[in-house]
Amino acid sequence: MTNYKEILKNIPKSFQKDLNNYINYIRLEKGLSNNTFYSYLHDIKVYIEFLDTQKIESFNTVNFETIIKFIEELAELGLSITSRMRYLSAIKGLHLFLFSTGKCEKNPSENIEMPKFHRKLPECLSINEIDLIILQIDINTDAGIRDKAMLETLYASGLRISELLNLRQRDILYDNEIIRIIGKGNKERIVPIGSSALNSILKYQNSVRSKFLGAYLTDDILFLNQRGKPLTRMGFWKILKKYSIMAKIEKDVYPHIFRHSFATHLLEGGADLRIVQEMLGHSDISTTQIYTHIDREFIKEVHRTFHPRA
Repeated sequence: MTNYKEILKNIPKSFQKDLNNYINYIRLEKGLSNNTFYSYLHDIKVYIEFLDTQKIESFNTVNFETIIKFIEELAELGLSITSRMRYLSAIKGLHLFLFSTGKCEKNPSENIEMPKFHRKLPECLSINEIDLIILQIDINTDAGIRDKAMLETLYASGLRISELLNLRQRDILYDNEIIRIIGKGNKERIVPIGSSALNSILKYQNSVRSKFLGAYLTDDILFLNQRGKPLTRMGFWKILKKYSIMAKIEKDVYPHIFRHSFATHLLEGGADLRIVQEMLGHSDISTTQIYTHIDREFIKEVHRTFHPRA
């Protein structure tokens, strides 16, 4: 990973002190992942380069119109609304920090609202489609025993693919039927896991994992490939694709669709939105609320199907 000081070495000196204070804040206080941190860094660097072209030499002289002009220029360059929202989020975080710490007399971004956009509803699998995919697995083979455990776990607990592949044996708490997850920003959460997934994991651990492991050391990683190494994202994607083709699923089946399905099926079953938020590890409930739109579509479909005057 490139040193962040290298990225910022050409930033005008008049911005550097305030920027370094902010960088230390987001690195040490906010617990951001490396990807998120460097994404913030990139966006703020582009913003400061724009300020420099406008002959602005201090964050304290930025005003509302300056930020609007920057966002409009991004639009003219063809950036999508989601990219512009990301830039604006980084800018708002920066100016809020500078204002709240007394480095600036005002917060010019305070009254700038995020642009509204229609969020595409995530596609999900039906319960029957998930069952069909899992039924394709040949559990008479070592790889099949592992694959069933992985897919059951992915769906049972709504994990991100990175969380599944980084799962360690010590994270499975059998007696309590829960698993411990280290998610985005290195945040830990506890998620329930059903007995079906637990039984599949136990069978894999007892009869397969040691065969795969051989002489390799894997830092207790649970799911391994047949060479004893931790599975990669691409390796898992190929496994999932194979079973979805065998099941003749016409939808685009990818690892995250299991997470979408997990959330949707919980809400369809009457689960509380905030509980689902906690299980998914969303810091903001608005991220989880996307699934309520799917839930409403399901309710309308039930109404159309069963109501005599629908």
